[in-house]
Amino acid sequence: MQDLQNVPIDIQTSKLLDWLVDRRHCTLKWQSKVLQIREKVNQALQDMPEHEDIRNLLSGTYINYFHCLKIVEILKATEAATRNLFGRYSSQRMKDWQEVISLYLVDNTYLAESGSLLMRNVSYEIPALKKQMTRCQQLVVECERRAEECVQGAAEQREQYHSSCKRYGINGEDVRKELQMLARDVPAALRKVGSDAAGLLPAIQLYQACVSFVCDSSPEQALPLICYVQEHGDTTVYEWRTGEVPVTVERPEVEEVEEISHSGEEGDIDWGNLGQTTTETPAPQISEEIDWDIVSGAEATGADGIVWDIEETVPGEIITVLGDGHDVPPGVARGSDALTVLENTETRNQFVDELMEMELFLAQWLQGIDGDTDIITVTQFQTAPPILQGQTRKKVDAMLLHVRVLIGHLTDVKMRHLFLILASPRYVDRVTDLLQQRLKQAELLERKREAWLERGKSAQEEKESLEPKLLLLQERSRELQKQIEAEISRKYNNRPVKLIGTGL
Repeated sequence: MQDLQNVPIDIQTSKLLDWLVDRRHCTLKWQSKVLQIREKVNQALQDMPEHEDIRNLLSGTYINYFHCLKIVEILKATEAATRNLFGRYSSQRMKDWQEVISLYLVDNTYLAESGSLLMRNVSYEIPALKKQMTRCQQLVVECERRAEECVQGAAEQREQYHSSCKRYGINGEDVRKELQMLARDVPAALRKVGSDAAGLLPAIQLYQACVSFVCDSSPEQALPLICYVQEHGDTTVYEWRTGEVPVTVERPEVEEVEEISHSGEEGDIDWGNLGQTTTETPAPQISEEIDWDIVSGAEATGADGIVWDIEETVPGEIITVLGDGHDVPPGVARGSDALTVLENTETRNQFVDELMEMELFLAQWLQGIDGDTDIITVTQFQTAPPILQGQTRKKVDAMLLHVRVLIGHLTDVKMRHLFLILASPRYVDRVTDLLQQRLKQAELLERKREAWLERGKSAQEEKESLEPKLLLLQERSRELQKQIEAEISRKYNNRPVKLIGTGL
């Protein structure tokens, strides 16, 4: 019997209520009795003395039978003056709490309620707090990650902004003004191309000699515009067309467009239709490519020759700034005739076409120098002019390099943008908006970073506020577990009792 007395009673916490009811310690109707007791407790709480121990006892947890016992012990000291000769208290406070304890003892209702409280804490309250703290910690990590992505996205947008400005050849401090100032240098750049064209003479002579020898045609018909610019430079179209220097030059007026002012409060971003943004996607890819609408001469004219009809347009808008230079008094260069050969879109395209035609010719000539020449070709060129027989790879390479440099000056991205700026100030607005959109996107990402950091801070504060609640609930649950174990142990002659599966 003594050995049996020392064998502990192990009770699964999740089945504690069933265990108490099965062994008839409690009845199935304990919940209805608890409701009556709770009403009494609520009434008794309305009249409580100011006492620090009572305040600590009532904070942070559900009041149960064992709390009521401690309250009675405290009231024995605070209500000692109301005790009569028979050891009874005349204080209504003491009577109320003693009645509560008496109701708890009926059918061991206190055990059923305490077991239910412990099961709820272990199965629901404590796991819920832990889960909520875990979610807060995950949110903190997620917010830090999102904030870092926003930082990287904003840095990428600013880097792309500065890279685009560098490609346009501006600093980016005042995009609109810098682009307009940059366009003023175009005439000087075109005059430089016109003067550099003087170095095309050896290539022109080689090409004309080859055309005359192979095709038996007049050499003056080959590359007419290149020959003109090589000899005269970048003159007006009127002079190129008529062969006379104009007495009066009336350049076409370009429409001035006032700077677009964006309405809205400061800090608002009106994306318009320049691109799309998402609330979660740090940085959209913005295309800055211009559709140059380059049509080959074969497609445009059906000719067999190479004619590069490069038409420059602003997307969605037809630009017409070149007036009609014909039907005007003699000696007056007006409209398109008042522009220089390289300023006028039509003649500039012709000049580029002829340069590319010469480039292709020189490249093929180099292949002929490097390749094996058959006997027919050798025989054919025995009667060729000395200029054709005396070419070396070094000379042709120099000619080809000079031609490609000139083509690059006229067709690189920067010059194309500058030609469009000259054609329409509205294009300046489009480029300005396009570049500023990157800065606005960077600012938006920076604000989103602040929002993510604030959200992460709130989650961290919530997690920190839950920690003391969890610790207090765990402490009270461990205390309640020991009290239940002690109560059950007394009913079994102090046999050890262990509630298992609490995880406390």
